[in-house]
Amino acid sequence: MEAQQGHSKACCNVPPAVSKGYKEKGKYIDLNGMQCYATGPSNASSAIFIIYDIFGFSPQAIQGADILAHADSGHQYQVFMPDFFLGKPLPHSDFPPDTDEKKKKVGDFFAGPASPPETAKKVPGLLREIEKQATGIKKWGSLGMCWGGKIVSLTAQPGTSFSAVAEVHPAMVDPADAKGIKVPLCMLASGDEDANAVKEFGKTLSVENHIETFSDQIHGWMAARGDLEDEKVKKEYERGYQVLLDFYHQHL
Repeated sequence: MEAQQGHSKACCNVPPAVSKGYKEKGKYIDLNGMQCYATGPSNASSAIFIIYDIFGFSPQAIQGADILAHADSGHQYQVFMPDFFLGKPLPHSDFPPDTDEKKKKVGDFFAGPASPPETAKKVPGLLREIEKQATGIKKWGSLGMCWGGKIVSLTAQPGTSFSAVAEVHPAMVDPADAKGIKVPLCMLASGDEDANAVKEFGKTLSVENHIETFSDQIHGWMAARGDLEDEKVKKEYERGYQVLLDFYHQHL
């Protein structure tokens, strides 16, 4: 079933996605020893903090960051995507975890470098470090991809630094997290997420939100697992980023 099509104010702004051989528009900066992809005009007063998926700096995630930063010339953003895994993301060959060996590798990864609570603790310090290098940021939004979606939920609780948050094909969707979220939230789910968990998450939220399921897309279509050489995936990748732009435009 196709995802429901809706009017998007950004539809004329998001450029066609590059299927292969994408050339990044940004640069890499150093955050106290952690590499971070930075893109967008330095005079933009709103910024988006991206928490990538378990596969790290994929071309699809980099291109998504550039789209958010530059697509709408009338409302651009500074966008930052830190390398939480310090150059050692989960190898694509370990996913899906369909053998005991792969299950152990993925389990160890989530218990170690990808521990959601430990990762969430790092976010405030990274924001402070970015603001030392990129002055003039007045508002922060966040975006979590797959695993990063869980980090977004954990960092949108009371006292959050973010004014609006978004999750695409989020992993570990827990309606209990939704109770404490204090800022507007956008969630774009794939057909692979637990539909009941997504529904309950949305029902539990007490803030303005946009919850949409792209039911014909796989977990990861807007990040590392998105096959942009498939015309349907490419189209829905573009539409997903259009929805995100509209959401951020409303709140940042």
